[in-house]
Amino acid sequence: MDQLHKHVLSDFDTALRQLRADVETMSRLTERALAQARRGLFERNEDACNSVIAEDESVDQLEKQVDKDGVAILTRFQPVAGDLRQVISAMKVSSNLERIADQAVNIARKARKLNQQPALSESSWLEPMFTHAMSMFKDSLQAYTTGDIALATALKARDKTLDQFDAEIAAKLTDAMARNSARIADYLGLMFISRHLERVGDHATNIAEDAVYAAAAEDIRHTKNEPPEA
Repeated sequence: MDQLHKHVLSDFDTALRQLRADVETMSRLTERALAQARRGLFERNEDACNSVIAEDESVDQLEKQVDKDGVAILTRFQPVAGDLRQVISAMKVSSNLERIADQAVNIARKARKLNQQPALSESSWLEPMFTHAMSMFKDSLQAYTTGDIALATALKARDKTLDQFDAEIAAKLTDAMARNSARIADYLGLMFISRHLERVGDHATNIAEDAVYAAAAEDIRHTKNEPPEA
């Protein structure tokens, strides 16, 4: 291998490492945003809500950087096969992370508004859903980082569970509105938070699909998640 080729490969590896490092930074910021949004809602912590909103710009800027650097890598190095998938998947994961961070901001804003009113015991209905959504998010990142295809493909079924949470909470909150019309706006706030968590699950599933694409060149977006044969 000539020196020029070695140099190009070294430059590409450096650029790809930086791209993935930025995605990992986005992952940490997004995970922190979700955790703080959770604190804001269930601990009625206004500072936690405000921190989510204030730090969203950092995630937005990182997404722009990943997009810019990803395009630059594709243009300069014209990678193929596995290298190409690594670049494309990093850009797609970055986009989904930005959207999850947006959902955290939405939750924080609604939590901050809810916290201006007397506490609602019904808020606790969302705790299992929040736990499930955050677990999906963390596992999608692990699948992407480690190339764990089994973990990634399992997320589709878990996303259906999150959808069921959302439907059940919407039904229960609708009944609560009928019993306590004075708090309809607050119940609607909880219903929207449930929907935001459902969207977190959707984006986590997208990240898992990108993990499979990066690791195995397989597109599982429109495949059914069926259990393996015995």
